Amino acid sequence: MSRTTDQVEGRRAVRELLTARRRRVRTVWMAGRDLEDIADLARDAGVKVHRVAPDEIDRRAHTEAPQGIIAAAEPLPEADLDRLLAEPGAFLVTLDGVTDPQNLGAVARTAESAGATGLVVPRHRAARITPTVTKAAAGALEHLPVAVVSGVPSALERARRADVWTVGLDAAGDTDLFALAVADQPVMLVLGAEGTGLSRLSRARCDVLARIPMRGAIESLNVAAAAALACYEVMRRRTAADS
Repeated sequence: MSRTTDQVEGRRAVRELLTARRRRVRTVWMAGRDLEDIADLARDAGVKVHRVAPDEIDRRAHTEAPQGIIAAAEPLPEADLDRLLAEPGAFLVTLDGVTDPQNLGAVARTAESAGATGLVVPRHRAARITPTVTKAAAGALEHLPVAVVSGVPSALERARRADVWTVGLDAAGDTDLFALAVADQPVMLVLGAEGTGLSRLSRARCDVLARIPMRGAIESLNVAAAAALACYEVMRRRTAADS
């Protein structure tokens, strides 16, 4: 695929691509007759469907298990960070130096499921949106706005100017995640890569550093698991505040 075309693989990812209609889908290739619901969605959207042999799907695929279906689409639109920050009830998830595409996709899936209003990722030294990421996200990236920024520390400063709380997850944080009083306010969660964690500048610019309480022998969770806990804690507190 060219730089002006994204390849989307996997049943859930392609189904959500066609359902969301956030970007133009150019072509769908599929193998097998158990994909008729997706074929119908493609035809309803005026997208050409090519029936091909399974080995043709495997030849075109960039992931190990494309599940018999691949789509070519325009690249995901980039969201404007300042607009995301200005939304009432903003709930953003920012990744600082996360380079594993599976983790990026998993975090996107969790964030969208928990009601996050946007995902923020740096343009450099981080995982990019690839077929592996969109497949791991299982279609979440078709619904979750993604802002790509020049750097996370500057994004945190913009959040502060917009009166959005910035909460970094850090093992040495002085606030228990499950006592996070600002969760029902406009908030940006910030998560670093497994092993290195938040960068020094990002840590310094967070309003709150929150830790996940650990009771077992393992000292930390990977970023996808940490994001799941943090996102659903924000959702839980917001649900309680609304009731």
